[in-house]
Amino acid sequence: MTDLRTFDIQQLLVTETGLRAAQVEQTVALLEAGATVPFIARYRKEATGELDEVQIRQLQERLSYFKELEERRQTILKSIDEQGRLSDELRRRILAVRQKTELEDLYLPYKPKRRTKALIARERGLEPLAGQLLAETAGTAIEQLAAPFVNPELEVPDVSAALAGAGHLLAEQFADSADARASVRQLTWEQGEFCSQPARGKAGTVSKYEMYYDYREPLKQIPSHRMLAMRRGEKEEVLRLTIAAPDDEILSRLARLLIPTDSSCRDWLQQVLEDAYQRLLAPAIEVELRLQAKKSADEDAIRVFAENLRNLLLAAPAGSKRVLGVDPGLRTGSKLAAVDATGRFLEHATIYPHAGGSAKLEAAQRELQRLVEQQKIEMIAIGNGTAGREMDQFVRQTLKSAGRQLPVVMVSEAGASVYSASDIAREEFPDLDLTVRGAISIARRLQDPLAELVKLDPKSIGVGQYQHDVSQSALKKALDEVVESCVNYVGVNLNTASWALLSFVSGIGESLAKAIVRYRDDQGEFDRRDQLLKVPRFGQKAFEQAAGFLRIRSGAQPLDNTAVHPERYALVKQLLADAGVSLPQLLAEPQRLDRLDLQRYVSAEVGLPTLRDIVAELKKPGRDPRESFVTTSFREDVMEVKDLKEGMQLNGVVTNVAAFGAFVDIGVHQDGLVHISQLADRFVKDANDIVKVGQQVQVRVLSVDQERKRIGLTMRQGESAGDSRPAQKVAPQKKRSPVDPASAFEKAGFRVKRKK
Repeated sequence: MTDLRTFDIQQLLVTETGLRAAQVEQTVALLEAGATVPFIARYRKEATGELDEVQIRQLQERLSYFKELEERRQTILKSIDEQGRLSDELRRRILAVRQKTELEDLYLPYKPKRRTKALIARERGLEPLAGQLLAETAGTAIEQLAAPFVNPELEVPDVSAALAGAGHLLAEQFADSADARASVRQLTWEQGEFCSQPARGKAGTVSKYEMYYDYREPLKQIPSHRMLAMRRGEKEEVLRLTIAAPDDEILSRLARLLIPTDSSCRDWLQQVLEDAYQRLLAPAIEVELRLQAKKSADEDAIRVFAENLRNLLLAAPAGSKRVLGVDPGLRTGSKLAAVDATGRFLEHATIYPHAGGSAKLEAAQRELQRLVEQQKIEMIAIGNGTAGREMDQFVRQTLKSAGRQLPVVMVSEAGASVYSASDIAREEFPDLDLTVRGAISIARRLQDPLAELVKLDPKSIGVGQYQHDVSQSALKKALDEVVESCVNYVGVNLNTASWALLSFVSGIGESLAKAIVRYRDDQGEFDRRDQLLKVPRFGQKAFEQAAGFLRIRSGAQPLDNTAVHPERYALVKQLLADAGVSLPQLLAEPQRLDRLDLQRYVSAEVGLPTLRDIVAELKKPGRDPRESFVTTSFREDVMEVKDLKEGMQLNGVVTNVAAFGAFVDIGVHQDGLVHISQLADRFVKDANDIVKVGQQVQVRVLSVDQERKRIGLTMRQGESAGDSRPAQKVAPQKKRSPVDPASAFEKAGFRVKRKK
């Protein structure tokens, strides 16, 4: 039995991706040998032809898809063969398939079925009649053809019953036709409309889904956020969703495809075809296309979430500073937690500056000043939730009265409460209260957002769109890949990293990460990378994959604080010798490496891409690839939504980017929305092309709805900045697509208020 060989799958990958055969072959070999995507992208550039992580992950996903396709193909071939129905033509068609859907279409007629009307008709001996009716060209009346099949003993009492049974057999045959299913699928996708109506008993009721009570939009064009919003409305039993297909055109095409042109039973066969379409084909294809549209919407939403998460994780770190973290509160007080330059917890306290009374205010000032002085605090991080702006004002005034000048930074506390109650937090601080753990996390987020945020489930960070409505397995896979990519892009300090951070390093995982931390606790800090081989179960393969992404500050080997892989240390030694410089000298004169002819060092194992990377690392050893840290200041006269006035110019920080715009923190405990039409003076297709999560922006207030706490903002500079971009023309019979700016807060799957 012929099957696809590995070479054939690789050829498919070449055709699909447009990459060279050698790139595909060697990348696939590395993946199948257990190499991680970050390792391949960073340390095997010669083998892959300098493919980046996105391209390698695409190859990985498609390789997995084709392998699953091949496994399913062999299962199907075996099943049909065991039935004795595998013809040479069918085998050829199955072996030629490159899509799972097409493979399942071919298998459908041979797939074991439940007891259907067609199966019952077959048991009653009506299959020959169905064949005669389909092939009849001589003009014989259908009743005359059916008469010999009347048999009361087989529950075929008359001609009508015989024709009905034959009709069921042909209807199933038509519905099981792979060509027919492909045709219906293609026409419905291209011309169908996704329709929404109120569910039974919901017409006229007030709900956040009213805009979808009488709504339709081309199926293949519907944006992700609207698809997911309507599906959520259906799940909540407020909406009823359907797909309106071009039935007349579909039936016309099916007739040409399935009914012989010279048939003398054409009218009867047309009725059978309509029954097959309405009863069997249309419902099945609608289910398929709804799932396809949902998958497409999921992919868009996950892409937005992943992009937001990447920008948040790669936010500029404040660095090795002694920080005082503040988890603000009103009645229950504000928790203060001091950490040293490595994030080690030092001391905590609780103050009540907003609880009323000058005595509590003065006590809070004294305690704040004491902590700042005794712990030699260099920066103060304040959570941006409840009482965040009030605490910001209190801290600044207290420092000013004491004659101190320290940076005071508002830090997003999204997910802080999730971390505080997590197993990781309990493991780190078993004796501390949840709120104190939250203050520590806020302080550490300022020092290094990446190192702290990896401890959280990404879904709790608050930068997603409809994250609870999309495929959870696909979402987890995508977000885990983002975290892995970011961690390995930045690199990890082997002697200070938590096991949570280490677990995302290439080749390590949770089990090895915990083993590393235990070894570090028992034996002390690592002095060299190769000491990792002494960690239980940390073998050569793990070392190869992980070593280049781990950093050791001030260790015995200076190269251990760079992204140069240990496998290239000998090469570096040769480069330095030829340049006539030691590594410490190179820090003062990095330009001396520019005199080297790198082509001299090219070998079968090392090419120019790796040599250029090594030189770049040697010029700036231990550099952090993230941007430099910059603080953001909010207007001191704007503390709450009621302080906002239309036309106000404000500083803000982008907290979330969605398909329809960006949410911006302007320091009033409620994010404002910059609709996509207000992001720039030009047409914007993707909000992420203009703004990123964590980016500092200047906005102007367009509208304020205090009752519903909705804030409309603009970043446009033109004279017509207050006007939305005109809607595009839509065919008269179709409704206009709803614009989501003001109502987006509830309808887009985002929380209206920040919560700890």
